[in-house]
Amino acid sequence: MKEKNVAGVLALFFGALGMHRFYLGQPGLGIAYLIFCWTPIVWLIGFIDAIMFLTMDQEVFDVKYNRPYQNRMDRQQQRSNRQEQRQTNRQRQPNRQQTRRSQQAPRKNPYRESGIEKYKDYDFKGAIDDFKKSLEINSNDKNVHFILACAYSLTEESKKALFHLSKAVEQGFVDFEKIHSHDALAYLRTQPEFENFVDKGYQTVKKIEAPKMEAERELDDLVLNKIQRLGELKDKGFITSEEFELQKRKLLK
Repeated sequence: MKEKNVAGVLALFFGALGMHRFYLGQPGLGIAYLIFCWTPIVWLIGFIDAIMFLTMDQEVFDVKYNRPYQNRMDRQQQRSNRQEQRQTNRQRQPNRQQTRRSQQAPRKNPYRESGIEKYKDYDFKGAIDDFKKSLEINSNDKNVHFILACAYSLTEESKKALFHLSKAVEQGFVDFEKIHSHDALAYLRTQPEFENFVDKGYQTVKKIEAPKMEAERELDDLVLNKIQRLGELKDKGFITSEEFELQKRKLLK
């Protein structure tokens, strides 16, 4: 188990030598620090790293740096074996079956599956790239929006995390308790904008009121849905009765 305070002290006193990166199991970054240790910018980066580690939330540090490496190689080997097996099976199938399969409905979104695999292997940046491609195929996938928000939270990009969390709710994600308890969203919940996000009914910006006439019924349904969501939060204890009444009055104005 890595300790965030130890990493902070190493960064403070030996930051230019990259000792804290070697300690955290990041030898590539550590070597880069050593190569440029004679430049003032590296000392400044080491000092910034020290402040970041010493002030970082323990839960966020554990999620990022205390990972179960012992199972990672096994998962990669299993994935490699599965890929080899699929390739062998394709080579053995007759051309008639291949033609029939090509005429059937398209397969599952490949970027969604590969993004999930990379996310499980803690390759969050690679997972983000695949999930973005997945959304180009199906922009209404609430689960992809949610897990993409988790990935952005783990890489400490709070604005992008809030945007995709808002899109997940917009597309029908209603597990609000998970939003308030999921480990991957621990960093996001420490940010001041998260409270504002919750106050706005899990939206990054307030909805612009649609013109009356044709859109009046849709607007009423939207307000009713938000009030129901606030009611669920009150019943689960996430907000008080006073906060519920305050938000309800704002929605009904």
